[in-house]
Amino acid sequence: MKKAGILNRHLSGALAELGHGDEVLVCDAGMPIPGGPRVVDLAFRAGVPSFAEVLDGLLSELVVEGATAATEIRDANPAASALLTECFPDLALVPHERLKELSAGARLVVRTGEAQPYANVLLRCGVFF
Repeated sequence: MKKAGILNRHLSGALAELGHGDEVLVCDAGMPIPGGPRVVDLAFRAGVPSFAEVLDGLLSELVVEGATAATEIRDANPAASALLTECFPDLALVPHERLKELSAGARLVVRTGEAQPYANVLLRCGVFF
């Protein structure tokens, strides 16, 4: 049994399968999930687990070389916007409809219980060397 890191076996296994350039959508409970990508649904109740908690856990285990979020996050969800800007100084912003289109190419979708709008980010995996 793992004693640290992400303990959810489905999420831990999915992360281990990712490679350079693969994309992971971390999304709120309301984001439409495209057909195709593997989905690990962590949502339990509204707000549980939060977008921030899940993102923090993922960033402790993944190498991320880029991130994309919806432009609308700036006005609709200042807390999530500040978090993403802090984590990703070069955060790319696109209209929400475009983010939904891009998410169809994700290899993995991690759905949180977040109940605040536009708490979604598409992460691009990097390499540790």
